[in-house]
Amino acid sequence: MSKTVFSSLLSSVGAVALGGALAASAAAAELPRTHVKVIGLNSPTVASFLDEVPFWRETIAKDSNGQVTADITPLDQMGIDDKTMLRLLKLGVMDFASMDISKMAGDDPHFEGCDLAGISLDIKKARAGCDAYRAVLDGLMQKNWGAKLLAFGTNPPQVFWCRVPIAGLADLKGKKVRVFNKTMIDFLNGVGATAVNMAFAEVIPAMQRGVVDCGVTGTLSGNTAGWPEVTTHLYPMYLGWSINVHAVNLNSWKRFDPAVQKFILDEFKKFEDKMWATGAAAVADAENCNFGKQPCKMGKPAKLTLVPVSAADAAEHKKLLETAVLKGWASRCGGPCAKEWNETVGKVLGLTAPVN
Repeated sequence: MSKTVFSSLLSSVGAVALGGALAASAAAAELPRTHVKVIGLNSPTVASFLDEVPFWRETIAKDSNGQVTADITPLDQMGIDDKTMLRLLKLGVMDFASMDISKMAGDDPHFEGCDLAGISLDIKKARAGCDAYRAVLDGLMQKNWGAKLLAFGTNPPQVFWCRVPIAGLADLKGKKVRVFNKTMIDFLNGVGATAVNMAFAEVIPAMQRGVVDCGVTGTLSGNTAGWPEVTTHLYPMYLGWSINVHAVNLNSWKRFDPAVQKFILDEFKKFEDKMWATGAAAVADAENCNFGKQPCKMGKPAKLTLVPVSAADAAEHKKLLETAVLKGWASRCGGPCAKEWNETVGKVLGLTAPVN
């Protein structure tokens, strides 16, 4: 290829790229001005400060050339009980809301379905399970809650943080353990521990006063929230991922111009991928941060004692999942619900919930 032809080709490619960028910029400029109110996730979590807050405060405005803007406040900064988020969204208190999907199970057991305690030990499988359940949850949210599901996100894996020494699963028997959903209660009942349902912001003072012996939260969420200051041992037996769901009030959605709707849907596709990528990176980072290793980029250096998960404990974890967890959830959700789960989440993860 001659230099002249090659230069001409480069110019053509550059012109196409420039033309595409200008077209996108022009399309963004044509969006009608739209301002929305968002209540987001707990502020100490990486899903909040690395992904969600920058998405609403910076990315949306930048990609729309300032035509679409948002006010976002994390729920803990508003003093909101996160179990009420879906109800508040239905009432139109906010246009958009983010919430831990399993905490909505008090309103409908379906919401635990893709984050049951221990159903996925791998972040890719966790995402695949929720993708398989997306249509089910979106349908329920639209029908019963006046909301449209836009994306799933995740936190790092949910594990045990203890202020007292433990050596394994058997040592949880008789302990008071902070949890935040019903499926974790099912698991702990099977172990013989006492589950204490408690909000994230209440855990540190509860640990300091001895109200609980251990608490379950994410490997990095606990780190960034200061849990290493009140705990000594970390036991990485996974009890879920604290899957986040991001949704919009349907009445608000219907008021948006179709061009704004398309813009938001396109932005959420990229946002969803970023959240899962952050979650995957946080898994590795937490392993360094919590045990005094480097690199530690997202969290704070700490020196917790790692309690290894033995082969015997891993086998008991699987047994508890297949009995206490799936049985407990299926009993709450009912036979038709369990059958639907088996055909979606269960099919993807190779698990079966009892239908009777």
